[in-house]
Amino acid sequence: MDRSAPRSLVRASLGLVAALVSTVLCATASGAAPEDTGGDTGRTTAAHASSERGCPVVYFDLGETLLHTADDGSTDYQRGAASYLRALRERHIEVGLITNVPPSWGTTDAERAARLKQEVDATWRGPVPFAWADFEGRILTPRTEAERKPAPILWERAKAASGRCRVVYQAETAEEVEVAATLGFVPYQVGRPHRPTFLPVGLIELLGRRSR
Repeated sequence: MDRSAPRSLVRASLGLVAALVSTVLCATASGAAPEDTGGDTGRTTAAHASSERGCPVVYFDLGETLLHTADDGSTDYQRGAASYLRALRERHIEVGLITNVPPSWGTTDAERAARLKQEVDATWRGPVPFAWADFEGRILTPRTEAERKPAPILWERAKAASGRCRVVYQAETAEEVEVAATLGFVPYQVGRPHRPTFLPVGLIELLGRRSR
């Protein structure tokens, strides 16, 4: 990544998202997206629906974005995260994780993801299990210490794996959001005051329909 990339580019990306959030919230007060009329809920229908909507793919950080770690070390969903993931699932919007874990947890993303699941599930205290199945095959983790965020490689891998789909990145830290913006992601910092906790689902569908 070119660290000298103009900060004005990042500010423009963040400003555009903020403006679109306001537009979507005003236009769709209920926050609902058009109903999907397909009867088949399998992968084929999901892929078809994604294609029609510009196939947005939404990547997240994990800790303090989708899940919260309490002072006693127990974990649970961050407030609103479970219902937000459910809304994305209902719209057939693909999701993924870009998260730092020790590279020693495995030799492949799948092995490291399996260890991550074990670690989180061992401390989980929430009434609803974490929706690991939503992220199957799209959990990107560092293969070396040099690949740990905020190094750009995990975002680059996510973007390459998403083909021509528009990619979104949501996290609680401004630094990660800014790095993602410089790499072509639609950035959104979650949990900011005076705006939605997460990027509205209707807006993600709108972004997916925009020509690239």
